[in-house]
Amino acid sequence: MSHPIIRVADSNDAELIADLSRKTFLETFAEQNTAANMDKFMNEQFTRENLIKEVGADGNIFLIAELDGDVVGYARLRESENPPLLNNLPSIEIARIYSVQSKIGKGIGSALMQKCIEVATLHSKAAIWLGVWEKNKHAISFYQRWGFEIFDEHEFVLGDDVQKDWLMRKML
Repeated sequence: MSHPIIRVADSNDAELIADLSRKTFLETFAEQNTAANMDKFMNEQFTRENLIKEVGADGNIFLIAELDGDVVGYARLRESENPPLLNNLPSIEIARIYSVQSKIGKGIGSALMQKCIEVATLHSKAAIWLGVWEKNKHAISFYQRWGFEIFDEHEFVLGDDVQKDWLMRKML
């Protein structure tokens, strides 16, 4: 079995990441949300143009996962304002980490997570954190296996639906 290769993306990867972002988001959340809320979110907030602008923007690091020559996942690390309960702890957010649905279970998420932790350590961070939809049990279980623990929650608006995200952190 081949192993995923993780590389740091650059601005040449912006369109690829934008398309992959939209594809994996739809694959992950379309079944559990209304078409109207998904359409509104995809067409107002998660547009291809907005996603392209994120790549190469200050404070963003994108990682791309490849398996057997195919792009199969990505992660976005973001320097952002800490949630209040992290205070001034040097930390970085995993803003997104996704694998294409057909490759879940092939080590893509683990390879991306390992690289996210390496990047955080390289940048002298004491913690790495993320937000995850409370109903995404598969992702929550994955993060817990990596040593993340729930420490807070916040709202995430998908279309017109106000959802609850759990904030999870891992001390490094």
